[in-house]
Amino acid sequence: MQVQRLKLFGFFALMLFLEGCTISQNVVPIDASKEISKIYVQKNDKVLMEEFHPELLKQLNELGFATESYSTDLPKEASYYMNYTANWMWDMAMYLYYFKATVYEQAKEAGFSKTVGEVEYDAKMGGANMNKFGHTADKIRPLLQELFAKVKRKSN
Repeated sequence: MQVQRLKLFGFFALMLFLEGCTISQNVVPIDASKEISKIYVQKNDKVLMEEFHPELLKQLNELGFATESYSTDLPKEASYYMNYTANWMWDMAMYLYYFKATVYEQAKEAGFSKTVGEVEYDAKMGGANMNKFGHTADKIRPLLQELFAKVKRKSN
């Protein structure tokens, strides 16, 4: 009887441990009605990986969009823009711990912006999940592909 309880306890402890080792990826794709030619990307100086911003721009270019960086004030001609945050942690090696990017459409005539899509990669509960390791570019690429999958590329 005692052995069965220990096995049952061990099973539930293992399930709780494995449940706590999840990496979540959420994408709210941009609607198919959107036509985008250029995306303005706000450089986030709080992101401490120097290579991240250029990698994000490169991936957007590979998806067929022209890109332009800005630091503080959104350029007046921007119809679509993105801001992001990203954090890394150390656990035997550096790994992408958290990434979130939001794409906005600037409604110039109305004087405000609205969210049209967003992605989030969250390895905060990654624990013993070895999939948390790997190149950052490989972690964000599928998220960006899904985010922009339905968008029509507008030629200038």
